[in-house]
Amino acid sequence: MKITFLGAARQVTGSCYLIETGAVRFLVDCGLFQGGRKADALNAQPFRFDPRKIDFVLLTHAHIDHSGLLPRLVAEGFGGRIHTTTATADLLEVLLPDCAHIQEIEASRENRRREQGKSRKRPHKAPAVPLYTTAQAEASLGMLAPVDYDAPLAPHPSVKCRFRDAGHILGSAIIEVWIEDQGKETKLVFSGDLGQPDRPILRDPTFIEKADILFVESTYGDRLHKDLTSTVDEVVHAINDTLLRKKGNVIIPAFAVGRTQEILYLLYQLTRQGRFRDLNIYVDSPMATRATAITMKHMEVFDDEAQELNTWRERNRIPLKLTFTGSTEESIALNSIHSGAIIISASGMCDAGRIKFHLINNLSNKRNTILITGFQAEGTLGRRLVDGAKTARIYGNEVAVRAEIHTIGGLSAHADQAALLQWLKQFRRAPAQTFVMHGEIHAASALAKYIEAMDWKVTVPGLGDSVLV
Repeated sequence: MKITFLGAARQVTGSCYLIETGAVRFLVDCGLFQGGRKADALNAQPFRFDPRKIDFVLLTHAHIDHSGLLPRLVAEGFGGRIHTTTATADLLEVLLPDCAHIQEIEASRENRRREQGKSRKRPHKAPAVPLYTTAQAEASLGMLAPVDYDAPLAPHPSVKCRFRDAGHILGSAIIEVWIEDQGKETKLVFSGDLGQPDRPILRDPTFIEKADILFVESTYGDRLHKDLTSTVDEVVHAINDTLLRKKGNVIIPAFAVGRTQEILYLLYQLTRQGRFRDLNIYVDSPMATRATAITMKHMEVFDDEAQELNTWRERNRIPLKLTFTGSTEESIALNSIHSGAIIISASGMCDAGRIKFHLINNLSNKRNTILITGFQAEGTLGRRLVDGAKTARIYGNEVAVRAEIHTIGGLSAHADQAALLQWLKQFRRAPAQTFVMHGEIHAASALAKYIEAMDWKVTVPGLGDSVLV
């Protein structure tokens, strides 16, 4: 069996693994790289395989760094099925067309910028084009094959699978894969992105007891999250200080799927507890609006506490105003609000979408707070803000950073180092090989050292590496 690491190798984004035997060839994930020009160049490269020869795809969850190249895969000839959980399939109906739409807008904006700034001294550039179109994204949805958690699946005569709850976002899965090759069965386990235990809304990640080959994420493999109590106190202080003392706005870049819904849950819960009152919240992301509706449709995967809060919310009047903006005009109208608003908008790493306009309008005002609540990959605008940039270049504008940049690490949807190690310790015996994936090199290497200390054979593969197992 040959395994090739085509993404999320010594970096967080672009998750994609190619598995090949003499009988079958399939992918686990097919994600978009994120993080500036380097990521754009990786996304634009030809696939390192022939999409027409891929038998099927197994998809861990809906986040774009795991799913975002599926439309291109289909457009270039992939004709198999994309197997994923039912909730993930529902989310992809929103995420993939929206991702394509953003790419189309960005390409159009870049071509206008080139046209306005063109000079005879500058070499001619081919027009910017999106990685795929909205129509191609819509076409890829026809390849989805939803499956329930824990249900047996046989996507090929030599392959059996099972999707287990990963507790990361709605529909996220750990995938168990049994492959028959030359009379021998090998079990592969792909952790996908693992959630942090005891966090709001979703159930804790499922423990797995056995694997021959293990792929484990390491986004936070070198650090611990703050405990939830301290994290909540930090959120309360940041919001109340901004709204009540400084009389400014709170801008929250948030992933449309998962993080937006968790923040809304938290704001409702804290209002219920009397720690907030009369909040004025705007969710300015059509994708987040639709993802929230899909989330409410899948209450069966919520934990008990989240189900109880939802029942209470439906029966009680809450001193909180929540507005979902839809049109561009409604989004632009938010620019006239100079104090007292919480604006939640995508993208979560500040690299695309409406959040960039809210940053243009709010970053230079010292009364405002930018509340960073999720992982910011290297090369992204969000990462530069977290790292202390004094200015931010957004759509050609140089914007002074005077707002407070407040990072809330404890809300992460990813397991921290302790949670990752606790999950690994549930295996009854060491896998024959463990690959540490989905982490920047310092995080992946730190986790690998701990795993090695457990007397496990562990590797941190590089992008494009292949191994025979």
